[in-house]
Amino acid sequence: MVKVSVVVPVYNPGRYLQPCVDSLLRQSMPPGECELVFVDDGSTDDAPRMLDELAQRHPHVRVHHQENSGWPGKPRNVGVDLARGEYVQFVDQDDELAPEALERLHAMAVRNGSDIVLGKVGGSMAGPSSVFARTVERCTVADAPLIESVSPHKMFRRAFLLDHDIRFPEGKRRLEDQLFMARAYVRAKTVSILGDYVCYYWQRRDDGGNNSGKAASMRGYYDNLREVLDAVEEGTEPGELRNTLLRRFFRVEMMTRLREPRLLRYSDGYRNEGYKVVRELALERFWSGEVIAGLSPLMRLRATLLERDRLDGLMELARRCEKVRGFAEVESLRWEEGVLRLGVRAGLVHPDGSPVVVSKREGRYWLDDRLAAGLPTLSSGWDVGDPCDHTQAEIRVHHLDTNTWWFAPGELKGSLVALDPAPAPRYQVVVSGTASLDPNDLAGGSPVAAGRYEVWLSVQTLGLGRPVRVTLDGSPAWDDVVVPAVVGNPARIVVPHRTMPIGQLMLEVDERHQALAGALAARGVGPLHAGGPRLQLTIPVQAEPGAAARDVEVVVGRAGSARTMSARIEPARSAVLAFDDATSLPSGRHPLALRTDPSGRQPAIPIGTAVVRDGRIVAIQSISYRAIPRRVLARITADPWLHKQAFKVIEALPDAKARRARKLARRLARWTRG
Repeated sequence: MVKVSVVVPVYNPGRYLQPCVDSLLRQSMPPGECELVFVDDGSTDDAPRMLDELAQRHPHVRVHHQENSGWPGKPRNVGVDLARGEYVQFVDQDDELAPEALERLHAMAVRNGSDIVLGKVGGSMAGPSSVFARTVERCTVADAPLIESVSPHKMFRRAFLLDHDIRFPEGKRRLEDQLFMARAYVRAKTVSILGDYVCYYWQRRDDGGNNSGKAASMRGYYDNLREVLDAVEEGTEPGELRNTLLRRFFRVEMMTRLREPRLLRYSDGYRNEGYKVVRELALERFWSGEVIAGLSPLMRLRATLLERDRLDGLMELARRCEKVRGFAEVESLRWEEGVLRLGVRAGLVHPDGSPVVVSKREGRYWLDDRLAAGLPTLSSGWDVGDPCDHTQAEIRVHHLDTNTWWFAPGELKGSLVALDPAPAPRYQVVVSGTASLDPNDLAGGSPVAAGRYEVWLSVQTLGLGRPVRVTLDGSPAWDDVVVPAVVGNPARIVVPHRTMPIGQLMLEVDERHQALAGALAARGVGPLHAGGPRLQLTIPVQAEPGAAARDVEVVVGRAGSARTMSARIEPARSAVLAFDDATSLPSGRHPLALRTDPSGRQPAIPIGTAVVRDGRIVAIQSISYRAIPRRVLARITADPWLHKQAFKVIEALPDAKARRARKLARRLARWTRG
């Protein structure tokens, strides 16, 4: 029985097809349970021959050739018609599936009787999406933000598509994916979200040839959007659900063109054309009031300027908003039962560092004059309603090795901070609270992979959203907090540290042990305790309650004569490194190193000098570093103002020089950490 049919539309893919094919052939789901349906849409390159040869070698590969239709819609429809699987997974020719994607998605679909299953998306074209923040077994478009994910690269129950006649529009057009997904979402009884495993890798082509990047006329684009809006209205009753769905298309597909940065980058001709067709559609479909009323304060202001036909006002508002920046202040950071608790305070500021504010007059809150004053048709300012209604923040961690974003759970809430006393008080809108960075839960409820993770914060207030690097200032107080820890079972070594030159908080999980080496060397090891034939060396690594012991190795001696011994990092108040005291090395002083990766892929970390007498280790001495100059330089280089200036200088350099400058900054950072 075929469980899943993978449908791949193909047209002149060139070298980008092979990685896609390889990822499909590597699936953990056995070939007898899945089939690969390639629909060749009249390719004129080598793809038809390649696909035919592939089908000859692999019985579960099927190829259909047809005349060119001009767009992926018809090939996808043909693929669904040809499919024999209970479920259909759409994949584009230049993208890839993770090895366990089909198996995991299908298991979730069967477990819940799902009509649609969304798999987490990663890759070079994927940005952070809170839709995939956590795994959700059962939901619908009415109780989950599914409408924020409108690409069709998902798994669908084939009978669901056929029963509701949900098909892609055919021929060359735009927004065919959104029309398909709008029809599907409003009819699906059960939708599932697999958020703890990256299933789909959406890859950017070097030649810019991704299907989604092809140009179309502005008027044609918005004519196609009308069909999407029709599909939403046909599938919903008047009310909040319909308004929420329509609001998404108004906000993303229409108003994004009329705000910073895009509005300011367009040529005059393109800007004027876009403004005209967007305004036509807005006046035609969106002035009932309910859709607009639910927008954020600044988006409502933009909609009002659009209704009043003031492109000049939209331009001026875009110029002012473009200069606004986000800030994030770390108020606390501590390890607690294997979880790094991060307390933050965030908001928005003007270029001079002054806060974006609201003022209170006659019991109502008004938008910051630096954003609203002097805009056409606004004689008395702009009423923002409750300033905290559209205020939120979330902590994100970015896995640099795979360009994958994960979301840290937490309680971050908006509030007003009074800046001026009555009778004309002003308030800053801030978001504050605590997020939990749990390496064993951070990947959508599952452990994160080994690697490097940057910590970011996304803050939104009043309708302005900004991503902000979470940075630590140069205060020595952080030195006792930003410490390595052994967490979880099986045990994992997690090293939080500050990057240079900007001081961004980063987590290194079981990999790239330069940060661990610096932490151990800077703090020193010891004391050494003898416990029978086993030595116990205290190391400056925090062992969290419930953490398991970690098998490691210690290397004693220099290359060529070094001895490698099995060891364990054992949980205690501070972690201890336990290993045998016997060695065949001669009496004397020998380098001592720790290898946390027994496979040998990572280099051993120097941690001290072993003193050997009569074949036994009798003492361990910490590595001697020129601590005072190092600490002094560390304080200087940790200064936030210097960070900011260095970052500006590096960003202004040509690419080659900027790379060398960043490399030098990283070396300096490692040296100052020890």
